[in-house]
Amino acid sequence: MSFEETTYVEPELVEDEAEESGDELFEHFSVVADRGQGLLRLDKFLVTRLENTSRNRIQAAADAGNILVNGKPAKSSYKVKPLDQISIVMPYPPRELEIIAEDIPLNIVYEDDDLIVVNKEAGMVVHPGHGNYTGTLVNALTYHLQGLPLFEQGDMRAGLVHRIDKNTSGLLVVAKNERAHAFLARQFYDHTIRRIYHALVWGNFEEDEGTIVGNIARSTSDRMRMAVYPPDGPIGKHAVTHYRVLKRFGYVTLVECRLETGRTHQIRVHMESIGHPLFNDERYGGDRILKGTTFSKYRQFVENCFAVMPRHGLHAMSLGFVHPTTRQEIYFESEYPADFAACLAKWEGYTAARGELEQA
Repeated sequence: MSFEETTYVEPELVEDEAEESGDELFEHFSVVADRGQGLLRLDKFLVTRLENTSRNRIQAAADAGNILVNGKPAKSSYKVKPLDQISIVMPYPPRELEIIAEDIPLNIVYEDDDLIVVNKEAGMVVHPGHGNYTGTLVNALTYHLQGLPLFEQGDMRAGLVHRIDKNTSGLLVVAKNERAHAFLARQFYDHTIRRIYHALVWGNFEEDEGTIVGNIARSTSDRMRMAVYPPDGPIGKHAVTHYRVLKRFGYVTLVECRLETGRTHQIRVHMESIGHPLFNDERYGGDRILKGTTFSKYRQFVENCFAVMPRHGLHAMSLGFVHPTTRQEIYFESEYPADFAACLAKWEGYTAARGELEQA
């Protein structure tokens, strides 16, 4: 038996914002049974070969269709044979940490027995980590979902299959049981989740739409930032972002971004790599005037926009996936938060006023 690959690598946590390690929260193993392997139930076979993995987690993965034997989905009761090729996708194993249940208000978009969809506000960290042990989304969920087994294990990533950055607002889906957790993790692994973000970025685009392809890894010069590397090179994880212009304001542009992959800071670093950093993104240089005039009135206008939206201009607008029980696709959309909407309104007004002056 040998492990061929593990596609999940726990991101290095940055010192001041541990929540900004944004890859999807699953792992993938491939296992080949020995030539002399005797007949043995699949769940028993895997539990002895995967570290920190309970039989319940393996059975949940099998029920969700996440265990393939020789390329085909297999049940927990399948009898492993010599040279069987087995692959498994599971949510990342629990991290033990004392989770404090906190009665923090949540904007719940949808909830049933399997999952909950939350519209996260900007400024909220998704899960506890270095420097952020309270006030996180997981602390709030632990209170809201108290009594559910998944949220009583002291797991700092209970139910999570993806994350969004602290200062990004928008939609996030969280599983409420092991079966749903495994089923959703598989969709993120297969890139079948439909995720659309709206981003306000610096500069104008020559084209109306495009695709950015570039590997993403931590920057070698600044560990607080991610960087884009050649897509065919050995550094980083494959990442693809499709974008489409929604509204042009001359000096800034509102774009729709559709993710094929979910890498740390993907939209932020991909947009910066093509010369369009997110508006007011301090990490990637968008918190200064990059386009526009030198007039003091314009400088004051931009500073007012920064004050209205004191974070980067990114909102997780919509989310679509197949439901773990009904197996039907469900889709959710969210409105702009107040700060994002107010900033856009300011740019609408500025652009209209500038147009009137040019026509006078």
